[in-house]
Order: sequence, then structure tokens, then C-alpha cells
Amino acid sequence: MDGRPSTGVPLLRLGDVLVTGLLNEIDDKAALAFTDELTERISAESIRGVLLDVSRLEIIDSFVARTLMELTTMARLLGARVIVAGMRPPVAITLGELGIELIGVETALDAERGMTALGWRQVPQPPEGARRDTTR
Repeated sequence: MDGRPSTGVPLLRLGDVLVTGLLNEIDDKAALAFTDELTERISAESIRGVLLDVSRLEIIDSFVARTLMELTTMARLLGARVIVAGMRPPVAITLGELGIELIGVETALDAERGMTALGWRQVPQPPEGARRDTTR
């Protein structure tokens, strides 16, 4: 713990990528704290990519949309690429109806495709019961 208040939004580090998500319960104060924590970690840990999973987000408002755009801009300025993954159709429809364009925000259909876009590759698993080659 570094003395900063927790946002309640988990940030999982996988190599030089942070994986996180947004939930419906995020309020304006938590969104700002989340942005601060994420940008601090990008800078302090030399993060090159962020996967932001929004698949659990059922509604979006203009503040959260603006926060996503600002977060993406800040991350790019710090040298990290942000991909927003898993946007539900009702969220996309709401953004369209509100006339909000997520300018500069890269998207992916789901988290797996987002991770692939960030350079992660799924390693094929051997069939259950198969021996692994440990001579490498």
C-alpha cells in the first residue's frame, strides 16, 4: 500500500500490460481516482499497453465516455496503448444516440482480441494427460 485511496477497480499486471475493467457502480470520484492510479502505474512500471474491459458496463454516460477518452490520451502521452474491449451493443447505441465519439480510443470485440492486438498470443495447451517436453 502506498497511502493512496483504492479505487476498488483491480489492475492486474501481465508483463508490461495492465488488465482492468469498469463496472456500472463507478461514480465520478472513483473514475477520477481510477484514472490517476492507472496513469501513475503506467509511468512507474513502464507499462506499454492497457486492456480496459467494459463488458460488464451496462450503461454509459457522457462523463464516463469523456473519462475513457482522456485516459486514452494520457496513456498515449506516457507511451502506452489502450484498448477498450467488450463494449455491449446498448452501450454503443447510447454513445451514438448521445452523439459521443470515442475519438482516439481503440476498441476490440472482446478481451481476448484486445490482448492479441496488444501483442499477446494464446499458447496452445497440450491435451490433458499428454507429457510436456521439458528438455528446452
